[in-house]
Parts: sequence; C-alpha cells; structure tokens
Amino acid sequence: MRRLSILVSYDGTAYHGWQVQPGLPTIETEIEKALKQLEGKPVHIVGSGRTDAGVHALAVCAAFSLESPIPEANLRKALNNLLPHDIRINEVRERHASFHPRYDAIAKTYEYRIWREEICPPFLRRYLHHHPYPLDEAAMSDAATRFLGEHDFTAFASADHASKADRSKVRTIYDSRLWRHEETLIFRIRGSGFLKHMVRNMTGFLLEVGKGNAAPSDLDILLLGGDAKVAHSAPSQGLTQISVEYPVS
Repeated sequence: MRRLSILVSYDGTAYHGWQVQPGLPTIETEIEKALKQLEGKPVHIVGSGRTDAGVHALAVCAAFSLESPIPEANLRKALNNLLPHDIRINEVRERHASFHPRYDAIAKTYEYRIWREEICPPFLRRYLHHHPYPLDEAAMSDAATRFLGEHDFTAFASADHASKADRSKVRTIYDSRLWRHEETLIFRIRGSGFLKHMVRNMTGFLLEVGKGNAAPSDLDILLLGGDAKVAHSAPSQGLTQISVEYPVS
C-alpha cells in the first residue's frame, strides 16, 4: 500500500466546501469519486483542512493510500482527466506511511481580497468581496498587524461540531498584513493553523474597523479569549487558501 499526497487547487463557487456532505457537491467527494474509478474500490482522502462553501484554494494538501502502482505523473494526469475543470491536481508525491496532511503541517497562508471601486468586473466577482463604500484603510492595516503572535482566537471561531469543545483555540500568527494594490484591498495571513471561519471573521472585524464601528485597540480584549465574539463575518468568495507548508524532508 502506497501513501500519496496531492496538491489541489480549485474554484469553490459551485461547491459546499471541502468536506463530504450527503447529497451536496464538495471537493472531497469529487476527488474520492475519481480515485475510486482508478483504484476500483473506495479510497478515503484526508485534507490539510476544511474550506467553507464558496472558498477557493491555490494549494490544499490531501493524502490517501493506494494499491495501484500507477506512477505519480500518470496519476496526476489521470485524476485531472476525471475531475471537473474547476478542480485541478497540481502535484502528486510519495509520502511516508504515517504522513498526515493536517497534523504534519507547520503553517498555512490565506488571502482575502476586497474590490474597492464602484464597478466590479464580472470576471472577477467570484474571487472578491465587492465593497465600494468608504473605509479607513490605514486603521484596518493597523488592526491587521495586531493579530501577530500567539493568541486565543475564541472570539474569531465559529461553532464547530466536528471539533471537541475543550480543544485549544490558541494559534500563532507569523505574518498578518493588509495593503492596497490598485483597486484591491488585500489581507494576507500566515499562521500555525486556523479555526472554523476564523479568517472570514478576522476580515469581518477589519471591515468593521474600516467603517468606524470598531477600533484596532478592541483586539486587545478580543484576543484574550473569554466570551466575546465578533459580530460580522466576511463573505466566502473573497477568501483563497494560498499554501500549506510542511517540514523539509
């Protein structure tokens, strides 16, 4: 039995997120269907994380065990021939038998994009949150840097029935920046891991800062944990998972 990993990119518009959901189209469902055709029996895959409905990805890692001796390059080609065109396999790698794409990951990077002009180009609308209204972008940038370091992100986590209630919500943020590039406001964040809806909720808070409904200093309390919760979550289509990192082997 071989242990293999794949790097997957996808347009999440037509899917209800990564994880299998009965009767609904998901990324995991489509990949498992393709692998079943190649292996001749069901193949279960494990992803490096779960993206929400409508969220996109440039690089999600997933792993599975396969009996077929098909070479890596041929497997990549075969999977792409079987998968919908909005899901692509960019890489296939042999891994050690115990490789786990979630627990072995050391960092993930996400990016959220906000279109600031009055008219959003229709061919970009799936990949941006359109917000043409006034925002204090300098205050948003200040708030974004305050996420850096190790904090309790309970205030930014949505209820997750798949996780244990007592599981730690402490995460370390290695990089957190917000800047303007032409018509687009970009929030990029790299951390040790992320909770359910965490990046969307962080972006929602930054938007509230931009609107003047919250101050960057409010994070001093929110990042202490406790019962406080952010009230707004940014729409899913503006979010893309950029990368997942593993120790050099």
